[in-house]
Amino acid sequence: MPKKVETIVLHDSSTPVLGDVQKGGNVVITSLETLLNQARANSLWPLTFGLACCAIEMMSTVASRFDLARFGSEAFRATPRQADVMIIAGRLSKKMAPVLRQIYDQMPEPKWVISMGACASSGGVYNNYAIIQGADQVVPVDVYVPGCPPSPDALIYGILKLQEKVKRHSAKNLSDLRLTEVHAPRTLEEVEA
Repeated sequence: MPKKVETIVLHDSSTPVLGDVQKGGNVVITSLETLLNQARANSLWPLTFGLACCAIEMMSTVASRFDLARFGSEAFRATPRQADVMIIAGRLSKKMAPVLRQIYDQMPEPKWVISMGACASSGGVYNNYAIIQGADQVVPVDVYVPGCPPSPDALIYGILKLQEKVKRHSAKNLSDLRLTEVHAPRTLEEVEA
C-alpha cells in the first residue's frame, strides 16, 4: 500500500501562498553589516561639547518643540565613554583643541563628529591667532551644519544626514564588522599658555 505524503503550511489569511512557496511571514534576510549599520544609525548618542552660542541651539533640539528623541538621539551623554557622536558647537580656541582631541580619543569606535556653526566649521568671524579655523584640523568631521548660529532644525537635518552616512557605511573586510575600528592617529600642535 503506497504512503501518501502531504505538506501542511500554517499561515494566516493575509499571507499569500503560491504553490509550495509561502511569501511573507516573520523572516528577514540581510547581512550582518547592514543590521549593525541600521542599529548604529538609529541609536546615535551625542556627546555634549558646547563651546559658545551654538550650544544653546544644540540644547534646544531636545526640547519639546523640536524633539530630537524622534530620531533616537535624545540621550546626550556627559561622558565620552558612552557617546558615539561628538557635536562641536561653537568656536574652538587653540587652548581648547587638546581637550577636544583628548575627549575624542576617549570615545569608543565607531565614532562620528558633527561640526555645528560657522565658527566650528571654518573659524567664522574670528580670523585671529586664538581661534582654530575649522575643527577638522583637530578631529575628522563627518557632517558640517552651517549657520551663525544654526537653528535646531538645521542640527536635526545634520543628524539625519549622519544617519544616512552611517547606514551606507560599508565594511572593507571582516575585521571592519567588529564593534571597534582603528583610525590613523592625528597630531596636534603644542600651545603654550
